[in-house]
Amino acid sequence: EVQLVESGGGLVQPGGSLRLSCAASGFTFSRSAMSWVRQAPGKGLEWVSSTYTYNSNTFYADSVKGRFTISTDNAKNTLYLQMNSLKSEDTAVYYCAKGRDYYTDYRRGFGSWGQGTQVTVSS
Repeated sequence: EVQLVESGGGLVQPGGSLRLSCAASGFTFSRSAMSWVRQAPGKGLEWVSSTYTYNSNTFYADSVKGRFTISTDNAKNTLYLQMNSLKSEDTAVYYCAKGRDYYTDYRRGFGSWGQGTQVTVSS
């Protein structure tokens, strides 16, 4: 059974930093496309960033480029999102998501999701 468990969210002031983690199990992490997707209050889902665990290529939404960094530790089956220079508009529930199948393009959508972790940016 695929499991994705996010952690690391919380309350942070504008300009601050947080690092989110996503512990993965139940599949071969090192063959997957992994992504972060967020949902702000009252809004739809917004793709944030993706990476391929087998070649470390990374991709970012324009809204977070230069501020967020996605990475993985394949030995620990863990996905990370380092978030710097946080803004109030980054406030959202952040979800970890797995690609639909091994070695598939992240743009083809997601097969499994975590439960999400809340990030609130406020003074």
